[in-house]
Amino acid sequence: MTKRHNCPCGSGLPLADCCGPYHRGEPAPTPEALMRSRYSAFALGLTDYLLATWAPESRPAELPPDEATRWVRLEILEHGESGDAGTVHFRATFREGRRWGVLEERSRFRREEGRWRYVDGDPSMTRLKPGRNDPCPCGSGRKGKACCVR
Repeated sequence: MTKRHNCPCGSGLPLADCCGPYHRGEPAPTPEALMRSRYSAFALGLTDYLLATWAPESRPAELPPDEATRWVRLEILEHGESGDAGTVHFRATFREGRRWGVLEERSRFRREEGRWRYVDGDPSMTRLKPGRNDPCPCGSGRKGKACCVR
């Protein structure tokens, strides 16, 4: 029997029932669904998917794997769409070695030929300094020392 892993996007659903279909080629139905699937792709190292869902005018020529960053939590703060344009304001918590950070961005999306594409965003980065007795930045609700902050 195969263990079903929860999707990295934080939906609580198994990856196969959440972002997995988009990673396999099914179009994401909304900008929020594309944002969640892109976050999951970053967490899983699916650089081909990230490039394929990027608008051509802002897409980098390549996207090397980033094995130093571990994405641990996604929070969707606001999202919306109007016609073929959409926005998603999100906060993504990550860990690089013993250092913690939060990437917050207002992302812009555009629907082209029935598929949403990431266009660009206005990112800001904040470093976190969680204490051992603070709530864990991963969002588990446990104290840091009993979870990810060691």
